[in-house]
Amino acid sequence: MVVKKKLLDIVRDKIRFKHYSYSTEKTYIGWIKQYIFFHDKKHPLEMGKIEIEKFLTYLAVERNVSPTTQNQAFSALLFLYKEVLGMDMSNENIQALRAQERKHIPVVLTKEEVQNILENVTGVYQLLVSLMYGCGLRMNEALNLRIKDIDFGFDKVYIWDSKSLKDRTVPLPLKLKQRLLAQVDYVETIHKKDLKDGYGSVFLPFALEKKNPQAKHETKWQFLFPMNNVSKDPRSETVRRHHIHPATLGRNIKIASQKAGIHKRVTSHIFRHSYATHLLQAGIDLRSIQELLGHKSVETTMIYTHVVSEMNKSKVISPLDL
Repeated sequence: MVVKKKLLDIVRDKIRFKHYSYSTEKTYIGWIKQYIFFHDKKHPLEMGKIEIEKFLTYLAVERNVSPTTQNQAFSALLFLYKEVLGMDMSNENIQALRAQERKHIPVVLTKEEVQNILENVTGVYQLLVSLMYGCGLRMNEALNLRIKDIDFGFDKVYIWDSKSLKDRTVPLPLKLKQRLLAQVDYVETIHKKDLKDGYGSVFLPFALEKKNPQAKHETKWQFLFPMNNVSKDPRSETVRRHHIHPATLGRNIKIASQKAGIHKRVTSHIFRHSYATHLLQAGIDLRSIQELLGHKSVETTMIYTHVVSEMNKSKVISPLDL
């Protein structure tokens, strides 16, 4: 007897076939579930343009979500209809009430505040946060670094498949070179132990595992910042060593900022903002910073000119002080 697959299982299969990340898979599945439950569990085939508009409007009006979140939900629904149900809704001119977009100036740290936080981060997390600040990396870019991505000969860090889908290199901070070499030695040691214990494989991107089945056991493909223990891969159920969990990194940053007595909202992304702002203050031109950050458009990078402009306002003396 042929068992008919459930809709969400088909969505998962399609997402994995497209080589989307596990986080994208969870996000898309979550939004599709919400969409179906919002319309009293009606099958998406029985719904269309009107139902999508109602759901997106509900998110903007009732849930008061951000424009980014609303667009994320919309992308999930477009994927469902086009890739799974064979209906391209992008041509339907969806007219939902859009979430109000707010332009926020990024919060940045002073160089002294960055130093205070680094002094209060412990263990490997200090090296990880130092690399994020020293190279302007997004959290996921730092966590997904493999041993092969650090070029100690040319002092470069390679970033593959970033958010902008554009590969790039950034200068390796020379202050971190010896510590990174020691980190590579550490990863090599635990990798040998994992191989001896019957593990030692690592998740490989896209179809590389099929093209080169042995690559998953090679040292150069191991994560530069691995977890302390092996764990079961939620997709393949293979027991392997993944990279440090984002929540664990975030928790260590939060604790360090509290110890440093910094009352700004410190997240992993604040180090990227600070990197760009400090480069701009040092006289590095905007185009170079755009390349280093991997921004598609220079307009995105220009937000940091506003940050520096706001900082310069502090030189204006208040009438009260006069």
